[in-house]
Amino acid sequence: MAGTLKEKELAARLYSTLQGLGCPLVEGLFLQGADSMEDLLCTPSLHRTDILKWICASCCPSLKDKFATLRSTQADAMNQEMVRFGHDLMLCKLDDLDLIKGMAPPLRQLQFLEQLLALIPEKCRGRSIVDPSPSGVEPSVAEVVQRNEELLGELMSPTHMAELLQLLSPSCCPWSADLREVLRCKAPQSKMGQRRSGCSKPEDHAVPARALLQSTQHTLEELRKECIFLQSNAASSSPALSPCALRLAISDLSHLMLAFSQSFNTEFRGYCHREPPALSPNSSSFCTVHQLLHTCNQELRALQQLSDTSSTMATALTQVQMERMYWGEGQKYTLPAKLEGLKKKYTEFLSLHQQ
Repeated sequence: MAGTLKEKELAARLYSTLQGLGCPLVEGLFLQGADSMEDLLCTPSLHRTDILKWICASCCPSLKDKFATLRSTQADAMNQEMVRFGHDLMLCKLDDLDLIKGMAPPLRQLQFLEQLLALIPEKCRGRSIVDPSPSGVEPSVAEVVQRNEELLGELMSPTHMAELLQLLSPSCCPWSADLREVLRCKAPQSKMGQRRSGCSKPEDHAVPARALLQSTQHTLEELRKECIFLQSNAASSSPALSPCALRLAISDLSHLMLAFSQSFNTEFRGYCHREPPALSPNSSSFCTVHQLLHTCNQELRALQQLSDTSSTMATALTQVQMERMYWGEGQKYTLPAKLEGLKKKYTEFLSLHQQ
C-alpha cells in the first residue's frame, strides 16, 4: 500500500512539473485523480511515447532533429534512440526497452522520468515564453503554445472584449459612397460652404442610390439569415457564439481526438492489418440449398393460396344454396327447394304426356 501511495504522489508531482514546464502534450487534459496521472505516465500508449520524446528533446535539443527524421511507423528505431540517450546519461541500460515502452514497473518508470526532468536546462525552465527567441533559433513547441495562450488571454481581456463582440456581431454601414456624397450635399449651407459648388443636381443620384440601398439591404438580410452566428438572442446579453464557447468547443474536440487516437493505436490498429477471412469452398452447396428452400417456400405459398381459394368458393356456394331468393313467383325459395319444385313439375309433365 505504501508503494502504491508513493507512486501516486510521484505521478502527481511529475504531472505538475510537466504542466509547469509548458509541455503541450498535457495541456488541456485536466486530470484530477492521481490514478489517471499514473496511467498517463506509466501505461504503454502513443501519448506516453510523445511525452517521453518531448522530455528527451528538452534535455537535448539535437534529438529533436533526429526524431523529425524518423517516421511515426519507425517506433522501434525511435525507442532505440531514446534508450541510447538514457544510457549515455547513465540512467538505464542499453537493453532497457521495457522502460521506454512503458512495460517496466510503474515506480521505476516514474523515477526514470523524474531523473530526466531534473536534467532539463534551467534556461528552458526560467525563460519567458513571451520574449522573442534568439535570432536563428526556432522556438520550441512549448514556447509557441504559451505565446498563443498569452495572446488569447490578452484578446479575452475586458479592454478588447468590445472589439471582439463587434467582430462577432458586425453592424455594417448601409450607406454607399454615392449616397454619402448625396447626404453631404444636402447638409446645411453653414456647414457646406465652399463644397456646395461640387454638388450639382443631387436628385439625379437619389433614384439609383435608393435602388442600390434597397438591393444592398435585401442582400444583407439574406446573408444574415444564412449566418446563424450573427443572429443575436434577445433574451441573453451574450452573443450566440462567444469566444469562450468557441474555445471550450475546440478543447472538447481536442480531447475527443486524443482519446480516439489512443484507443486506435492501442486497441484497433491490430484489427486494421488483419487478413480478410478465407471463404469456404462449399459456398456453392449453400447457394443450392438456399435456392431449393426458396422454391419450396414458393410452392407452399401457392398451396396455401389454393386452399384459401377453395375454402372461399365453398363458402360462397353454401351461401347461395342456403339463401332464400325470389324466383319470379312472388315467393322466396332456396336454390335446392326451387330445383326440387322444378323436378317435381317436370316429372308430372312427363307422366301426363306418357299416358
